[in-house]
Amino acid sequence: MSSPATARPAGAARPRRPARNRGEWQEAAALPVARIVVDVPLPHLDRPFDYRVPTHLDDVAVPGVRVRVRFAGRMVDGYLLERAGSSGHDGRLAWVDKVVSAEPVLTPEVAGLARAVADRCAGVLADVLRLAVPARHARVESETPRTRATADPEPPDPAGWSAYPRGGALLDALAGGRAAHAVWQPLPGEDWAVRLAEAAAATRTAGRSALLVVPDQRDVDRLRAACAALLGEDAVVALTAELGPAERYRRWLAVRRGSVRVVVGTRSAAFAPLGELGLLAVWDDGDDSHSEPRAPYPRVRDVLVLRAHREGAAVLVAGFARTAEAQLLVQSGWALAVLADRATVRARAPRVTAIGETDTQLVRDPAARAARVPGVAFEAARAALAAGRPVLVQVPRSGYLPFLACASCREAARCRHCAGPLGLPRPGSGGTDAAAGLPACRWCGRIEPGFRCGNCASRRLRAGVVGAGRTAEELGRAFPGTTVRTSGGGAPIVDDVPAGPSLVVATPGAEPVAEGGYGAALLLDGWAMLARPDLRVAEETLRRWFAAAAGVVPHTDGGRVVVVADSGIPTVQALVRWDPAGHAEAELAERADVGFPPAVRMAAVEGPPAAVAEICDAVLDPDRDPPRGVELLGPVEIEPPERPGRGAGRDEIRERALLRVPRDAGRRLAAALHDAQALRTARKAADAVRVRMDPGEIE
Repeated sequence: MSSPATARPAGAARPRRPARNRGEWQEAAALPVARIVVDVPLPHLDRPFDYRVPTHLDDVAVPGVRVRVRFAGRMVDGYLLERAGSSGHDGRLAWVDKVVSAEPVLTPEVAGLARAVADRCAGVLADVLRLAVPARHARVESETPRTRATADPEPPDPAGWSAYPRGGALLDALAGGRAAHAVWQPLPGEDWAVRLAEAAAATRTAGRSALLVVPDQRDVDRLRAACAALLGEDAVVALTAELGPAERYRRWLAVRRGSVRVVVGTRSAAFAPLGELGLLAVWDDGDDSHSEPRAPYPRVRDVLVLRAHREGAAVLVAGFARTAEAQLLVQSGWALAVLADRATVRARAPRVTAIGETDTQLVRDPAARAARVPGVAFEAARAALAAGRPVLVQVPRSGYLPFLACASCREAARCRHCAGPLGLPRPGSGGTDAAAGLPACRWCGRIEPGFRCGNCASRRLRAGVVGAGRTAEELGRAFPGTTVRTSGGGAPIVDDVPAGPSLVVATPGAEPVAEGGYGAALLLDGWAMLARPDLRVAEETLRRWFAAAAGVVPHTDGGRVVVVADSGIPTVQALVRWDPAGHAEAELAERADVGFPPAVRMAAVEGPPAAVAEICDAVLDPDRDPPRGVELLGPVEIEPPERPGRGAGRDEIRERALLRVPRDAGRRLAAALHDAQALRTARKAADAVRVRMDPGEIE
């Protein structure tokens, strides 16, 4: 692919006007063929197409620019990938009708990365480019670029990384421009944003750029502030979906033009057009926010690893917990684990207590296993409040009473009309039914005054999982005079809380940062988190627990964490020992035993039964060279998708089939799925099929 030309300088001559009659257009004298990827997300059209470049566009039709071309009888957008001297097409080529902008927005590196991501995810290049390149904003392109005064970066202080035996070596590798691969587990209470900023600063001393990807806006703000403190305000830019289209494009162009060399952002920033990449880092790679909800559903960690392979950059996968995918990187030898020794971990960690860990605890509180907030949790909260520190209460669900269940058999309470879940209206929501506290269906809204369990015929109801709102009310009554704050779960997310005694009720991911640290953390409803029918339930639960517990002060300062779950569960034991690496190792071994990702590559094919069967038959067809070792699981019937205002489409039937292969056959499986989709779109099949490689959840 040719190297991209620069945009036309201000004041330069404009390209020649086109002839009035298209038949009078002439081909460019040099490299008259443009290879263009059109914005048509159909698998059977997933390839570049050749067009002729007219003389009046010769100067501006450079690799990377946006163009307009005629395709299948209509005008479509596209990107010019390269110019060539000839075409392998036998017929007469169509013209490039228009260069939308002289700004070359698609770099060769990002174009190659997008192709690699599409191939890995059984997707289409046009879909990935839609994720990688933001929409154009003409006024922003015409603005005079702001001059950014950035000083030469200073080497960071290595003291913060000295607690990790390999931390100093990691900084030295980044400062030397070497492509180090590491999986880092921060210590409890570690200021992870400052450590990542130091890694970026070390990378900048080598004259290379750094890309840091985090789950949400709160993390972006925290990490950007840490980077700005070390490198200067103008040396770092934040790229997030929360920015308006104009501001986002303005910042993105600053990165594309080389004015900024450090980028902090959310998942779409993984494609930021940085040159001379030295560091690619992702924080909390197990967070669902790192998974793109649009086709082809790439995950940030996988994108960054692919990018590191292509551009020779260092990779840092970081988080208080460790995913099975990160463990595979370590076990395969591709990455080294950067973590502190056990003595340092024990000194920095809070004391973690589970339910039933000693006979004494059960003797003092015989109802501890059944209670939602057992006595040991109240003791920890009282001690922390008495010491003048805030207490964090993590609740896995939002709202008041997220759902109701039978008090006798715990079967979920269902509406007799539509089988939707029953719930209670929040006090103060208005209406006579709300005042009476009668249960109502969360799908159709009908009131249910005479509930009877379909399983055991009991008429008694209980809360299946009490949400954050109800928990805050109950704790407010249990600790009168104590300030109670709620973060997430329908309430505004609080970024930080001041020092002093208070109760902070938060849903996972919405935990505020406490000034000076929390005195205690109560992790409620552990049974509900671990009982979800999800492949990654143990990994995800532990990730949420570690994120909350990491904000508690060390046990030497009185820090306590109470997890309301049975102490004999391996996931609970990993939290008690503060051993994310050990849990990830066991999780990966268990996945290998049962044949689930990341030990294997797997694809989920979802859609109407006939369409799913057609895709699977095409992949398994012995005449089409099926992937080595491919195995079909299912299909099984799944819930139909939600419809706005109508709930799930109960009249639809959808199925899901799983196709799995050994890891080294994953690329072949993705190609076979792409080809199967291409056959369907080529003959204009009506039913859409959703294909996800290595899905984040399998329920």
